[in-house]
Amino acid sequence: MAEPAAAGVSSLPREVREQLAELELELSEGDITQKGYEKKRAKLLAPYVPQTQGAEPAVQKEPKPQMPAPSATPASAPASSSASKFHRARSGGARDERYRSDIHTEAVQAALAKHKEQKMALPMPTKRRSTFVQSPADACTPPDTSSASEDEGSLRRQAALSAALHQSLQNAESWINRSIQGSSTSSSASSTLSHGEGKGTSGSLADVFANTRIENLSVPPDVTATTSSSSARPAAIDLPPAGIVKGMHKGSNRSSLMDTADGVPVSSRVSTKIQQLLNTLKRPKRPPLKEFFVDDFEEIVEVPQPDPNQPKPEGRQMTPVKGEPLGVVCNWPPALEAALQRWGTTQAKCPCLTALDVTGKPVYTLTYGKLWSRSLKLAYTLLNKLGTKNEPVLKPGDRVALVYPNNDPVMFMVAFYGCLLAEVIPVPIEDAGGQQIGFLLGSCGIALALTTEVCLKGLPKTQNGEIVQFKGWPRLKWVVTDSKYLSKSPKDWQPNISAAGSEPAYIEYKTSKEGSVMGVTVSRIAMLSHCQALSQACNYSEGETIVNVLDFKKDAGLWHGILTNVMNKLHTISVPYSVMKTCPLSWVQRVHAHKAKVALVKCRDLHWAMMAHRDQRDVTLSSLRMLIVTDGANPWSVSSCDAFLSLFQSHGLKPEAICPCATSPEAMTIAIRRPGVPGAPLPGRAILSMNGLSFGVIRVNTEDKNSALTVQDVGHVMPGGMMCIVKPDGVPQLCKTDEIGEICVSSRAGGMMYYGLAGVTKNTFEVIPVNSAGSPVGDVPFVRSGLLGFVGPGSLVFVVGKMDGLLTVSGRRHNADDIVATGLAVESIKTVYRGRIAVFSVSVFYDERIVVVAEQRPDASEEDSFQWMSRVLQAIDSIHQVGVYCLALVPANTLPKTPLGGIHISQTKQHFLEGSLHPCNILMCPHTCVTNLPKPRQKQPGVGPASVMVGNLVAGKRIAQASGRDLGQLEDNDLVKKHQFLTEVLQWRAQATPDHPLFLLLNAKGTTVCTATCLQLHKKAERIASVLCDKGHLNAGDNVVLLYPPGIELITAFYGCLYAGCIPVTVRPPHAQSLTATLPTVRMIVEVSKAACILTTQTLMRLLRSREAAAAVDVKTWPTIIDTDDLPRKRLSQLYKPPTPEMLAYLDFSVSTTGMLTGVKMSHAAVSGLCRAIKLQCELYSSRQIAICLDPYCGLGFVLWCLCSVYSGHQSVLIPPMELESNLFLWLSTVSQYKIRDTFCSYSVMELCTKGLGNQVEMLKARGINLSCVRTCVVVAEERPRVSLTQSFSKLFKDIGLSSRAVSTTFGSRVNVAICLQGTSGPDPTTVYVDLKSLRHDRVRLVERGAPQSLLLSESGKILPGVKVVIVNPETKGPLGDSHLGEIWVNSPHTASGYYTIYDNETLQADHFNTRLSFGDAAQTLWARTGYLGFVRRTELTAASGERHDALYVVGALDETLELRGLRYHPIDIETSVSRTHRSIAECAVFTWTNLLVVVVELCGCEQEALDLVPLVTNVVLEEHYLIVGVVVVVDPGVIPINSRGEKQRMHLRDSFLADQLDPIYVAYNM
Repeated sequence: MAEPAAAGVSSLPREVREQLAELELELSEGDITQKGYEKKRAKLLAPYVPQTQGAEPAVQKEPKPQMPAPSATPASAPASSSASKFHRARSGGARDERYRSDIHTEAVQAALAKHKEQKMALPMPTKRRSTFVQSPADACTPPDTSSASEDEGSLRRQAALSAALHQSLQNAESWINRSIQGSSTSSSASSTLSHGEGKGTSGSLADVFANTRIENLSVPPDVTATTSSSSARPAAIDLPPAGIVKGMHKGSNRSSLMDTADGVPVSSRVSTKIQQLLNTLKRPKRPPLKEFFVDDFEEIVEVPQPDPNQPKPEGRQMTPVKGEPLGVVCNWPPALEAALQRWGTTQAKCPCLTALDVTGKPVYTLTYGKLWSRSLKLAYTLLNKLGTKNEPVLKPGDRVALVYPNNDPVMFMVAFYGCLLAEVIPVPIEDAGGQQIGFLLGSCGIALALTTEVCLKGLPKTQNGEIVQFKGWPRLKWVVTDSKYLSKSPKDWQPNISAAGSEPAYIEYKTSKEGSVMGVTVSRIAMLSHCQALSQACNYSEGETIVNVLDFKKDAGLWHGILTNVMNKLHTISVPYSVMKTCPLSWVQRVHAHKAKVALVKCRDLHWAMMAHRDQRDVTLSSLRMLIVTDGANPWSVSSCDAFLSLFQSHGLKPEAICPCATSPEAMTIAIRRPGVPGAPLPGRAILSMNGLSFGVIRVNTEDKNSALTVQDVGHVMPGGMMCIVKPDGVPQLCKTDEIGEICVSSRAGGMMYYGLAGVTKNTFEVIPVNSAGSPVGDVPFVRSGLLGFVGPGSLVFVVGKMDGLLTVSGRRHNADDIVATGLAVESIKTVYRGRIAVFSVSVFYDERIVVVAEQRPDASEEDSFQWMSRVLQAIDSIHQVGVYCLALVPANTLPKTPLGGIHISQTKQHFLEGSLHPCNILMCPHTCVTNLPKPRQKQPGVGPASVMVGNLVAGKRIAQASGRDLGQLEDNDLVKKHQFLTEVLQWRAQATPDHPLFLLLNAKGTTVCTATCLQLHKKAERIASVLCDKGHLNAGDNVVLLYPPGIELITAFYGCLYAGCIPVTVRPPHAQSLTATLPTVRMIVEVSKAACILTTQTLMRLLRSREAAAAVDVKTWPTIIDTDDLPRKRLSQLYKPPTPEMLAYLDFSVSTTGMLTGVKMSHAAVSGLCRAIKLQCELYSSRQIAICLDPYCGLGFVLWCLCSVYSGHQSVLIPPMELESNLFLWLSTVSQYKIRDTFCSYSVMELCTKGLGNQVEMLKARGINLSCVRTCVVVAEERPRVSLTQSFSKLFKDIGLSSRAVSTTFGSRVNVAICLQGTSGPDPTTVYVDLKSLRHDRVRLVERGAPQSLLLSESGKILPGVKVVIVNPETKGPLGDSHLGEIWVNSPHTASGYYTIYDNETLQADHFNTRLSFGDAAQTLWARTGYLGFVRRTELTAASGERHDALYVVGALDETLELRGLRYHPIDIETSVSRTHRSIAECAVFTWTNLLVVVVELCGCEQEALDLVPLVTNVVLEEHYLIVGVVVVVDPGVIPINSRGEKQRMHLRDSFLADQLDPIYVAYNM
């Protein structure tokens, strides 16, 4: 900012100083980007800074060394002014010249030069080579049939860009700092290449071959086939942490870990890019999470304050402008049909319409006599020959569709006038098939379509020869109008030609901004009056020849070439669109050959003629008195007209002959420039300030040449018409004279209504303007034209844009066409295919956001495209002062087209929003565009935990705590008193009930492969104990790793260890197919647990010592490995009995979702306490059977699999979860076959059944599977209940008898594996809807179902007997009141006794296992911290104790929460939103890295959809969570690591991403 201002800050007014201080704070806390800060600061200081640069305050942004714009002009001036540039050799470049304006190009060049000074390095997206294989250009570019258009041209010629722009863009130090992208080949190669090193190009190709997988180079892999869910994701793996082992000494050897800070290799390419992104965003670190905050639900969004310096209109209120009166000419006919009758009978030989063939030669001329006789025949046929005499198919006033090709004007003209004579209403439409056109036909009640024989043959047919019913179309009867099929009318038959009245004559269709098609009804009197007004304005005289290049079915092509033509007995030469493609000069040749007086063209036709003019030197245009440019309202029409004139003036073109006009379907011709007098000065131009225009104000641009818009007038108001300008939105209030508004016209010549749409009609066709006081001005209704403009000096009309192209961003208005022009003025030859660019806005997060989509040339390189995109962003930012939200490039010829080949904007927008655009390059800029995010949460100092508690008590809130039933009152039989240890219980059962079966193990077929009775289990355990002592030479207290597949061997080995006095450690065996991924985890647990021995099977023993294992770990350092397959029949003389119940029973190791490997110690007392609590909660007795489909290695899964049956005596049917992969029915059929009442499973198992069997319920019924026996189906988990999954499961299997009340979940954590478990008695689990926004503030607000931003939470089962929980503030350790979110602390007899660590880390131990509340607890209870956030809510239900039931709701793990913008987010909430956005998202995970939110999505569709996901993901996270996504990573299915419990391991994913190990399909860095 200007220095003087900084020096004199102290002299500024106090409120300004305060605002400045607040800005500084926002910047320091990272709530505002550097750019935003400088912008806002500039605004604040603007009134106090001397205007030195002469630029308006809004433009003085940063101290950029400003290149004086004028210096760039000389280079380009001579080129643009002389005609010589059009004589250069034509190149293959498809620069679309019709948008080119030298003024604009210069502005863009200056803007880019300004940006070049700050060398900013944008991280280029990473994409996999195979994804977007584009074939060579020739294969991709179809013959020129479809791409060019009514407003899109294929303009292959030298880009006449000013030399300076060319130079500035070629400059090596352009805006993107290339060095960071490495060599040009590597940037788009397979993502294994490092971008961090700027390699020389010599070695780069070798690198690509070395690093790219070969199949990528030879043939793109088949990305369409997706594998089934079970095989796509590798077997669930508990991945070794890439970081800390709890309590492990930092210095100890961690060979299996990545030896870098945070587990990130220093040279990682990904983190280099993220660093670049951060540098670009200049976002400082966030402040830590605050405890207290201002509640600001109302201020969700920062409302942009109006800029005090914005220009405001200052003129007086405008008065409506009248056109000249419509002259009364005595021989004007009473109706258009009467004119046809007159010329057809008196001047039958005169030519009316000449059609051309494909080569541009005249092929047929329709005379007035022929037109009259053929129209008469058609009218007679329509009225008398289609039905019977009593039941005619058509009656006067019926609507009829006209379906005629664009190269057959003769047949169309006959059909149109035939309909008028028959008094039926023609509705000309484009080629058949469009769904929206179908809606129009339906709403107009059309049952009949007229067409030609050739056209009918070309329509798609069904097998029995009938014409296909198009989607959305009504059933139509097709009538062919070729002469041979028409009946001659009898001599005495005459059509009824009455004077023109207000009855409808024809319906012209128009497409609205949203894509819907509406029919504008034109009355007979309006049709006639419009012809009269055009005749007067254009001064048509009988017998003149006009050349028409426009579509003759609508708009000016219809009005001049078909209607006014007949009124004045003109001769129209119709040049079809197809001819223009092959011979762009054809219309000029026709003017020359026929000495035409008038030509009707668009800007594109001027360009095409210039492009090809070297082919014809001898043409002359001296006969032209009017060259009507019908899109003279476009921002680029000025330069088109100028360039055309400069080239063709030497061919006799008179400067005054160029007549721009402005039209709209509703108001028809609004204004047209009348032919000038030779030698008179040409009308002036308006050079307007873009900044002023964006505020709707007319300001002549004086300061900044870059942001000027030059517009030409479109002449005066039409004869007999009146015009006014009204505000574009709200009430139709008249604008001031210096204000831009919507042009409204009142005259007899205009549309009368939208057919069948009364409501919209009133707002458009019956507008009564009001003055500033709100009272109507006169009583004459006006018609809204849909054009934006103003009336300038001398009553000249200027149009600056269309309502349909209006983009209102943060209260400022921008024009889509202007932005397209800027995009094309940036060197687009190498990148944009034929100038095809679409601009539209989408509504995201309470504002409109600009999206630019362009077609990319097939031969464009990644680098060129990315560079062009970056420059377009700057050019638009500099010139229009607006940010682009998304810029996408799609492959050539893939954007939806209008019938004449233009880009179908509304369909493009629809494809973008639904994720079916399939871009090949995309750049999102939410950080720069989204300026209305709410302020981040701020701390309110000075409130301590005690005052919170007092506040809660005063507010009548009880302390949030809950407990299970009291164990004291529940003492069951003597078992507890008699046996303190599980080993004693097993010995007692072996004696008391030796043959009672405890375990049944099933295989994939459902057959029992192994059983264990009490005695068998006891005997086998004894033998294992003996082997441990003999072979292993182990002592009591040694740790033993048990490495077994899920089964009974694991259980016997466990009890064998207890009998020998050893401490068992159950570990999941490595996966033979993925040893490198799974073996390091085993190795690590063996090391960390200091195991003296490994018990395992022979197969696994061989695997541990195999060559493959040696490649993953050092196999020489394994401890003693003992296989238990063949045991000697030997038993210990004495079984071990622990001296006290507090002695260690076993170690429970698990990898948490954050990638932490933790082992907890379970004492014998805790084991007994836990088994007892589960027995009581689930009412387990020896006569009961339960089915367990869980992994038996840690947590509650291990307890249920190995311990509970021995304690309670019930029978456990064991189903290894991996068997479900080969037989999905296994679990449910077992439950049904054994009539199981209680079953336990994991989320993975439930998801497998829901996805795999969801559509096979009938087959389940056929197999006789019935689940009505199930009383409880419990999901064992350590996370927030997945309500949607459990509900889907319940609903799906309801049909085979599953009770809706059966499904529930458990909750446990590392410190206490079972806190909640639903059990058999007690009320059903409750659900609540909470407000997500409150949750981010750590508070709970209950809302109604269906409330916006609501989250459904379910209770995690009932609290187990003997367990107490309290909700605590994790920072202050003070208890919280009901309905506050806090950490769940637990106290129970079965809490683990601590972490098992190598170096006993006492602080961690005390903090997690033996913690006291900071106050408010007189009993000084010792609590264990679960590390999970949740809340307690008292319900209306009654607990077993008779009191009201307290429900515990788990929200998520504290370690996993993301702290962003001072708020706390749970990853699962963001992931749920993301997963909903597109059908191809299989799974998703989020994490943060240096305060950037990274979203990883698995793509299960074809790789072409990868880039569709980037905007959808960005939009949904912004809309629902008020967060800006920093990086979007698209990967293959199965890449997101998921542990055995079905939980995502986000930290492991983060480490893999930063170490560049994901092989992503695409990585997008949002700006």
